[in-house]
Amino acid sequence: MGEPGDIATLLRIMARLRDPDGGCPWDLEQDFSSIAPYTIEEAYEVADAIDRGDLADLKDELGDLLLQVVFHAQMASEQGAFDFADVVAAISGKMLRRHPHVFGDAQADSAGQVLANWEQIKQRERADAGNADTSALAGIARGLPEWQRALKLQKRAARTGFEWPDTAPVLDKLREEIDEVQAELDAGGDPARLEDELGDVLFVCANLARHAGVDVGSALRRANHKFERRFRAMEALAATRGQAMSGLTLEQQEALWQAVKQDERDAAR
Repeated sequence: MGEPGDIATLLRIMARLRDPDGGCPWDLEQDFSSIAPYTIEEAYEVADAIDRGDLADLKDELGDLLLQVVFHAQMASEQGAFDFADVVAAISGKMLRRHPHVFGDAQADSAGQVLANWEQIKQRERADAGNADTSALAGIARGLPEWQRALKLQKRAARTGFEWPDTAPVLDKLREEIDEVQAELDAGGDPARLEDELGDVLFVCANLARHAGVDVGSALRRANHKFERRFRAMEALAATRGQAMSGLTLEQQEALWQAVKQDERDAAR
């Protein structure tokens, strides 16, 4: 098929997998919609490898993510829409246009100025393409994970001046939203209204993290890892006592949780 490190080899492999005459039955059954979840999953696995500082795994995960791009490009090529070369040309052109301070005569002395120029260029591109949506929120993809979309909405709104000055009023707003959740629960917890109120809490939590300079995705990953680590330790501790978690009362499980937390504190000293 060619040299393993040559992108052309990967393109030929993908084309062979999609060949109706002797290709892979699974690959042939796929379309853009069925592959999209894998694309998202691979992006998260890249982020996970980075979070763990595992460069060997990062290499593999980046390869998996590249395969997703190649897969989509191959399917588009089969429809006569575009091919991989068009994808490369599109992103190359975009990078040239959006970095005039590097490839042109524009000035940008800070990362903040680069981002400001980037957004102005994006707005011009949308206008040139005939996009009538001139909102500051235009162009934020609806397919993003909702926590990520919340952050993008907040950042875009902040550029217009619609922004709290610091974390104090955000915390006040969070307390207000939590009180509204409690009021809804006290009133019987109508599912639609409760979803609405909890959504407000999550939206404000994302805003609080942004104001505090904390990456929401990283914070959630850390919380998930912490919970998983502690719960597994609870299971192990229960097993040493000849117990199963499912056979314990909530009070007994809470005691295990506190024991595991104490073990972590002792180990950190």
